[in-house]
Amino acid sequence: MNTKTSKVIAAVLFVLLAAMSRLLPHPANFTPIAAMALFSGVYLERRFAFVVPIAAMLISDYFLGFYTEMIWVYGSFLLIAVIGLWLKNHKKPLYILGGTLGSSMLFFVVTNFGVWVMPSSMYPKSFAGLVECYTAAIPFFRSTVEGDVFFVAVLFGLYELVLFAVRKLWAEEVPAARS
Repeated sequence: MNTKTSKVIAAVLFVLLAAMSRLLPHPANFTPIAAMALFSGVYLERRFAFVVPIAAMLISDYFLGFYTEMIWVYGSFLLIAVIGLWLKNHKKPLYILGGTLGSSMLFFVVTNFGVWVMPSSMYPKSFAGLVECYTAAIPFFRSTVEGDVFFVAVLFGLYELVLFAVRKLWAEEVPAARS
């Protein structure tokens, strides 16, 4: 198996594990999906960067239930995958942290705007209603950030650790094969 195939297999496995964990009990908004979207943008081919997070959401939403604000949630994950595509060429810890925090803020802004703008929203269609919507969502923002930071650290860290181990094993096997 070549390195490119190993990378894709490892990336897809990590993404599937992250998607499956959404089905397990967890604190509100403490999920791996934004981390998975970032991860997909960084480590998967461009064509898969958008498909994988959306497919994972569709699969898990099939079991959890579909909802009216899906377009806003899914859209935010597509935008987060774009941040991941940018990070692909800027994989430095500070940039990854910035991308993670930016993803959390993007999710907060987009999804809560979606809640406010939907016809069934309990918030008035005014600036005051928009402010009320965002204010009501603030308690959930902390667990969003905590979840995003935690899962980005786990996904990116484990993936890089696996790549390091594979490279080390490969380097040890190549000289032995030449003897």
